[in-house]
Amino acid sequence: MSRELPFTREEYARRVARVRAAMGERDLDVLVAADPSNMAWLTGYDGWSFYTPQAVVVTHDDDPVYWGRHMDAQGARRTVWMDHDHIVGYHDDYVQATDRHAYQHLATWLADAGHAAARIGVELDNYYYSAASHLHLVEGLRDADLVDATGLVNWQRTVKSPTEIDYIRKAARIVTRMHELIRETVEPGMRKSALVADIVHTGIDGIEDVDGGEVIGGDYPAIWPLVPSGKDASAAHLTWNDDPFEADTLTFFEIAGCYRRYHAPLCRSVYLGTPPDAVRRAEAALLEGLEAGLDVARAGNRACDIANALHDALARAGIEREGRCGYPIGLSYPPDWGERTISIRASDTTVLEPGMTFHFMPGLWMQDWGLEITESILIRDDGPAEVLADAPRELFVTT
Repeated sequence: MSRELPFTREEYARRVARVRAAMGERDLDVLVAADPSNMAWLTGYDGWSFYTPQAVVVTHDDDPVYWGRHMDAQGARRTVWMDHDHIVGYHDDYVQATDRHAYQHLATWLADAGHAAARIGVELDNYYYSAASHLHLVEGLRDADLVDATGLVNWQRTVKSPTEIDYIRKAARIVTRMHELIRETVEPGMRKSALVADIVHTGIDGIEDVDGGEVIGGDYPAIWPLVPSGKDASAAHLTWNDDPFEADTLTFFEIAGCYRRYHAPLCRSVYLGTPPDAVRRAEAALLEGLEAGLDVARAGNRACDIANALHDALARAGIEREGRCGYPIGLSYPPDWGERTISIRASDTTVLEPGMTFHFMPGLWMQDWGLEITESILIRDDGPAEVLADAPRELFVTT
């Protein structure tokens, strides 16, 4: 007997129908989705097997098929909604071999299933679909037409279902508690690795469900804690070391709560000492920009409206900021908790819809310090976006 599915079969059916409609718009007969987030969203598959080739194959006239390593087919039987006839495993001889490749197996399977001359969509620009995978699929299906379908599934995921929103809200409660722990314990002299261990423990240990009284356990995040200090905080994506926190130093904490693979990222910053005037001015401008962006994060407005509101506030303070300042969030696996579709930036005119969820992420990375204050948000039917976590935004100052 498989584990309880995270969603109803009806919800999975709606997802598959949306993907098939998008396939129809591109004249695709078959879709090979290798992104583990897309695989999980379509089928429920959940396992740490993405270091070997795997995919979900979607057609128009049958249930999706999980394809992966033979030993991981058992994990599929435990987690997917399809019957066992829709689970295909390849032999371990294909794993990290030099004389064969797993996508040769998939090419043969697709041909035997009647798709030798099909128009097949693949996720060309994806972490999990390698150049070798594509070459072997092309070679094995010489009569097929392989076309780029990167993002096809991702775009069907942008508007969240009520259950997905519930999971993200639970993740937001977890990350709120993680930041409470930081404020309660961080101090000069404390080893970074010790605090990160406590942060990770808190995120996985979970919280008490206010509705049912039971404990909600957390999941592993797609990105591990980013905790750079001082000049290291001028870089956006450094993790941690075992050095002690130093006095008169600014540190940002970029972390996420995760529940059933659904993420709620949240960044806050800590100054151990008396913050310089430049940091305080940047904080004030960033807080103003956050409020301005949240106010225009409404259904019917555009992603660029959020970015422009933020950058206008920063410009009034004399701060120039480059790059996007947010992205959609939801179900994710390493190495990224974003959904890789919409970007909150001046050039993105995507219209915001109720049920979309974003990490509004206006970090400031200066010459020798960095400041991050962010929010995970939900676009509502009416009014400004709902802020999902509940942590003070102001720079936390302690000696």
